[in-house]
Amino acid sequence: MDNQFFIKAVLIAVFLIIGLFLVIPTRGARQLAVRRLTTLLLVLVAIFAVAFPDLINSLANLIGVGRGTDLLLYGLIVVFIGSSVTASRRYRQQEAQITDLARAVAIAQANHPAEKSDETP
Repeated sequence: MDNQFFIKAVLIAVFLIIGLFLVIPTRGARQLAVRRLTTLLLVLVAIFAVAFPDLINSLANLIGVGRGTDLLLYGLIVVFIGSSVTASRRYRQQEAQITDLARAVAIAQANHPAEKSDETP
């Protein structure tokens, strides 16, 4: 069997999960909690990697990656893609909110033209 099978399977699974996040609607508080826990986990992993580089190499060899730096690179790619996905979703949600607000303001001004701002000369 391929020596790198495990890491390939894990990476593909992670990318599929990230792909699901693109399709599934999110909830605000839950998403924030997951983001905070993920950030905490990343900080702990970074501290661990700096403090024990030989263990990172051993872990990499155990799961079928040649070097610890390659394992860290794979992790960085996963984190980057996940961060890009969440930023994109947040941006789309903000755009939708701004559109809804602009519509509400336009309707309110159309219904009450006397209450418009003092922009007319």
